[in-house]
Amino acid sequence: MSRLTRRSFLVTGIAAGAVASVPAAANADPEPASESAASLASRGLRADPFTLGVASGDPDSDGFVIWTRLAPQPLAEDGLGGMPDRPFPVQWQVYGDAAGRRVLRRGVALATPEWGHSVHVELDGLPSDREYWYRFKVGPYLSPTGRARTAPHALSYGSGLAMAFVSCAQYEHGYFTAYRRLAEEHPDLVLHLGDYQYEYRRDTYTIPGGNIRHHEGPETESLANYRQRHAQYKTDPDLQAAHAAAPWLVVWDDHELDNNWADEVPEKPEVPQPDFLARREAAFRAYYENMPLRRGSIPRGVDMQLYRRVRWGRLATFHMLDTRQYRSDQGCGDGYRDCPAAVDPARSITGDAQERWLLDGFHHSRAQWDILGQQVFFAQRDNNAGPAKITSQDAWDGYVASRQRITQGWLDAGVRNPVVLTGDVHAHWASDLKLDYDDPTTRTVGSELVASSITTGGDGRDSDPKTHPYLTINPHLRFYNNQRGYVVTRIERELLTADFKVLPQVTQAGAAAHTKATFVIEDGVPGVQQTYLRPLDPSAGRAPEVPAAEQIQETVDWETRRP
Repeated sequence: MSRLTRRSFLVTGIAAGAVASVPAAANADPEPASESAASLASRGLRADPFTLGVASGDPDSDGFVIWTRLAPQPLAEDGLGGMPDRPFPVQWQVYGDAAGRRVLRRGVALATPEWGHSVHVELDGLPSDREYWYRFKVGPYLSPTGRARTAPHALSYGSGLAMAFVSCAQYEHGYFTAYRRLAEEHPDLVLHLGDYQYEYRRDTYTIPGGNIRHHEGPETESLANYRQRHAQYKTDPDLQAAHAAAPWLVVWDDHELDNNWADEVPEKPEVPQPDFLARREAAFRAYYENMPLRRGSIPRGVDMQLYRRVRWGRLATFHMLDTRQYRSDQGCGDGYRDCPAAVDPARSITGDAQERWLLDGFHHSRAQWDILGQQVFFAQRDNNAGPAKITSQDAWDGYVASRQRITQGWLDAGVRNPVVLTGDVHAHWASDLKLDYDDPTTRTVGSELVASSITTGGDGRDSDPKTHPYLTINPHLRFYNNQRGYVVTRIERELLTADFKVLPQVTQAGAAAHTKATFVIEDGVPGVQQTYLRPLDPSAGRAPEVPAAEQIQETVDWETRRP
């Protein structure tokens, strides 16, 4: 095997430092422990620090990020994870085989208290379109092994992409079995579209019958609070399995900071609270510390560069958006409203700079599939059959001009296959995208796939999507299901196939997942086409007919009910 001589990059703070990777011979044994357990204990580290697992992220054609965070006592109230107030060197290795016999790269990273003893190693110079494995070591303590992979070469389509996407994992509302089932799918890439964690204190945001698990600590407002909450989520073995299974692309939504926040405005500005900008800075810092992000996303005070572009060869370009940090405040509050401000062209959900970046990306894209990984519902969802237009002001419906400019932008740029991926609303949806949603006869210009929650809302229930009144009021909406789960896609040159996976319950651990529906998007044919729908389970009996008004209110409550 040829020696790899390019450099790997270590990020431990505001300044990104570079450390030379040490090429290793094939079949090399792991490096010997540099310290004994007794030596580490003398410096305050007395237990296994790898309680939060490992992760990889942001792959490109020659590398990716690998991540871990040291925390022998992950739920410590001070947010320090039981770590002493001193740096610790962390050995890392990257392998060419799952057994860890072929060491391709090794190096040492410094985990510092300033950044929560997190480690972000950026690797480059690796062959494209291949699987890799990695792990970390501190003295005699070994982390779990994670799997990563590189994207195809920029000019190659590769052999197809197995990509999954998820959102909305409220720890208290159920078990993270869906993450475990996702790991068992062996995806090449996972997109997390927001609400990775929730900010509420115990028993504030509850499901009928009471929460299944409980948050530690108060509502998250300080850096210590956010670090503790991230650690609590990451101690979950099912979430750890999903992180270890494949590289992730992550973007936040609202609950990583505060429900329905908008730029510098909290959800309830009329309610006194500690300095919101200080809270935002703490949340951003903790988010970076706990995610496999590159050094370009290191937060700088109250700002963090999270929107970015990730290319999977010629097959797909992922435009990962941030619809929180730069948005105008919701025009008429954040619920369902008939709101004149929603059509104000001066208001934006992305901010001017991000919008220009996205439109420029459309014009320069040569990808078969241009995929927008983002947070809130893109297509119009009017819940009123009459002349009034009642839509969610927290979604793109509250920023109609933004949606119009971006949709027109991909048309003007000749984007071959625009696909929007969405989370947030705690249910599965599939939609055709239009320039004019009020005229159902206008042509379809794109496709939207929406993932349900991992747990948020509790079990939910199965239903026949054809009976949902939203689909009658909005003919471009093609599918709805209110069970927990995730979406698995297979992206090829001629076809994108999406399986909407659901679990019958999350309030009990260990449920099996099954496909509720399958949709395909054909190359050059905008819009979603259903190829499979699993019928209702006959053993459940015939569900009583629910009046349309009640179904509409239930759907609104499901996605908007908060403390």
